Amino acid sequence: MASHYPTPPFSSTATGVERPSWARAAGPRAVRARAADDGGTTSAGDSGTKSVRPPRNPQALRRHLELAAVLAGTAVLYLWNLGASGWANAFYSAAAQAGSQDRTAWFFGSSDAANSITVDKPPASLWIMGLSVRIFGLNPWSILVPQALMGVGAAWLLHLAVRRAAVQATGDHTVAHRAGLLGAAVLALTPVATLMFRFNNPDALLVLLMTAAGYGILRAIQEDRLRWLLLAGVFLGFGFLAKQLQVLLVVPGFALAYMVAGPGRLGRRLLRLAAAGAAMVVSAGWWLAAVELTPASMRPYIGGSQDNSILELTLGYNGLGRLTGDETGSVGGGNGWGVPGLFRMFNSEFGGQIAWLLPSALILAAGLLWVGRRAPRTDPVRASVVAWGSWVLVTGLVFSYMAGIIHPYYAVALAPGIAALTGLGAVLLWQHRQQLAAAIPLAAAVAAAALTAFSLLGTTSAYGPWLRWLVLAAGLAASAGVGLNRFLGRRSLQRTTAVLAVAASLAGPLAYSVSTASAVHSGAIVSAGPTSGFGAGPGGTGPGGAPGGTGGNGNGFGTGGTGSTAQGTQGQGTQGQGFRQPGTQGGTGFAGGRSGGMGGLLGAPTPSAGLLTALRAGASSYTWAAAVVGSNNAAGYQLATELPVMAVGGFNGTDPSPTLAQFQELVSQGKIHFFIAGGTMRSTSGSDAATQIAEWVAANFQSQSIGGTTVYALAGQ
Repeated sequence: MASHYPTPPFSSTATGVERPSWARAAGPRAVRARAADDGGTTSAGDSGTKSVRPPRNPQALRRHLELAAVLAGTAVLYLWNLGASGWANAFYSAAAQAGSQDRTAWFFGSSDAANSITVDKPPASLWIMGLSVRIFGLNPWSILVPQALMGVGAAWLLHLAVRRAAVQATGDHTVAHRAGLLGAAVLALTPVATLMFRFNNPDALLVLLMTAAGYGILRAIQEDRLRWLLLAGVFLGFGFLAKQLQVLLVVPGFALAYMVAGPGRLGRRLLRLAAAGAAMVVSAGWWLAAVELTPASMRPYIGGSQDNSILELTLGYNGLGRLTGDETGSVGGGNGWGVPGLFRMFNSEFGGQIAWLLPSALILAAGLLWVGRRAPRTDPVRASVVAWGSWVLVTGLVFSYMAGIIHPYYAVALAPGIAALTGLGAVLLWQHRQQLAAAIPLAAAVAAAALTAFSLLGTTSAYGPWLRWLVLAAGLAASAGVGLNRFLGRRSLQRTTAVLAVAASLAGPLAYSVSTASAVHSGAIVSAGPTSGFGAGPGGTGPGGAPGGTGGNGNGFGTGGTGSTAQGTQGQGTQGQGFRQPGTQGGTGFAGGRSGGMGGLLGAPTPSAGLLTALRAGASSYTWAAAVVGSNNAAGYQLATELPVMAVGGFNGTDPSPTLAQFQELVSQGKIHFFIAGGTMRSTSGSDAATQIAEWVAANFQSQSIGGTTVYALAGQ
């Protein structure tokens, strides 16, 4: 059957007859044969015959070495100077430490080994970090290296997914390999990906699992094998256990791709999609069922919920509340990171994280769909564009319009889709560059990348004006070269144009990624790149620090009184009004980076030597060495002592865990040694149990200062 795509100008068979390009209708056996690498094919199918693996050839070896070089470079970028960030997000580091000590804490994702409360996410990412800490001991490397390796794995999987689609489309392993390499490089050099694969938030595991699901769904389309569809469902289910409903943003595109391009009749496709959906529900639901069926007295409180329910957390604080802004217990919404709207991903907070190739990826996707508009229904290129393109559009639009809590690093979820569209679109359209239908979107994509980079680089003075002008000039020249390709008869000029286009498109993201890798990132809110301003910049970003410390890189809305310090990584934080709590030296700060003294909502404290000695004294006699309001405050003391520290009120200090009566009962039983002052926040919603506890402690116990920190001895005096 003849192809409906334009014929590539440089593809021909040994007999001189031009080979059909991109896609040819074929059965599963032919598809698998063309998709296999030069190392050999898979088993043939119904006939039971098996292919013979031919010897490796120099071209295949070269491709393997090139892939190894890209993945090694990714590993270096993600691992270099990794330990400089310390505990990174101490909130999750403390939970990993707890999980390494106690199986119940590991299973439920508790903040402390005594299981007072969980983190406000499911524990899948904590399972990996907890096992690593268990094996290699508690240190920054044991916590952060798994995240870096997830980044390398995601780049590898993306390469495989893009390469398979391209090799089925072209029959040319070298062309397909280049498409996969470009996609992997774009993912690795996306600044927010560099940030999050060097950090210990759940986003690293989420992106890896979503990419694996994308590979599985596309391979299921290409090979007509149910097992890959079921595996995609399993990956998505475990993605839910990493960051709950966010993983569902890619499901519509995956389902649409299978419905559009999947093999077999419509009824068969629907049944198989239902089976994949069941696999997703089972792989996520078993843990939810275990939590719901476990009596509350036998497990920790579910952090982030107001009624100790994982379902309420899923549908409320981490669910619809993120869209509507109605998040009970939250102390801030999404408007601090840009007003919701169509262009939020391009604003000063998000743009440098993700926007570099976003317009180009969409242009290339449109070009691929137009050029392949007459291809067979099962065309692998169209399936890939639908899957990755829907991923980008749905996720991007949700992030753009959600009114609840959103942080710039969330944009990492867009990176695989953008990278896949860029790699596949750029290489396949380049193969057809003598056709206007391919040359126009390709030239437009290169120009869009140059203009976007020029704009984003103009928001920082870190590189001087030369880089943005160089990128603009090179990108526009490459764009013109693509548009005038038919007049560039020499192959060397065409290759120069291709190299110039890639270099100009990746120069900006590369600069931002190198800046990101060379900076220290710690605290609850971090951003990639060198730019200054609220929510943008390396280190502790976003909310500013309290007096005596440094916070985000500029605009902070720090809150703190005397005695409340929060040290970030760059810039001077702003002084604000502290929320005073009875008997304390000051208030609490929205601390963005590493902390000293009291810490705050977003930063962990660094306890003094004297306080460490006091907390460790007779620790075996108590269930909790101390209690303090807020999970980040508790994390700093827990990581320093490796002893359980109760996070009163959970992350925001607004969870009803424990209630005043429960806390009083624990104190009467002598289970809590110290109460450390500071950290209370009065929210417009959620429980005020933490405030009640702080006031009760201040009214009934004598305060003392240890190493500049106000503490109350609740037992042992």
